[in-house]
Amino acid sequence: MKKDIHPEYFPEARVVCGCGNTFVTGATKQLIKTDICSACHPFFTGEQRIVDTAGQVERYMRRLEKREEIGKTVASAAEPEEEQQEDAAPKEKRRKRKAAGKQ
Repeated sequence: MKKDIHPEYFPEARVVCGCGNTFVTGATKQLIKTDICSACHPFFTGEQRIVDTAGQVERYMRRLEKREEIGKTVASAAEPEEEQQEDAAPKEKRRKRKAAGKQ
């Protein structure tokens, strides 16, 4: 093995969890801080915690509201109703001709 390339090993490194649980293990760091451990993880405890997703839902609802506002502004800026009725007239004539031809 090459010398001076491996990190220092601490056989009694301390692990501290966010729930307050601590234990000792071997590691390359002397102190390891973690958010979840076997004492608080739902898989090991058997209890299921509901994750707060209110922020995600609120963000999604805001996006929907913005989309609706943009859709309304685009629709109001679109062609006036008179032009839309003029466009519908030729389509209606074609539909009548097709229906007459099939009979």
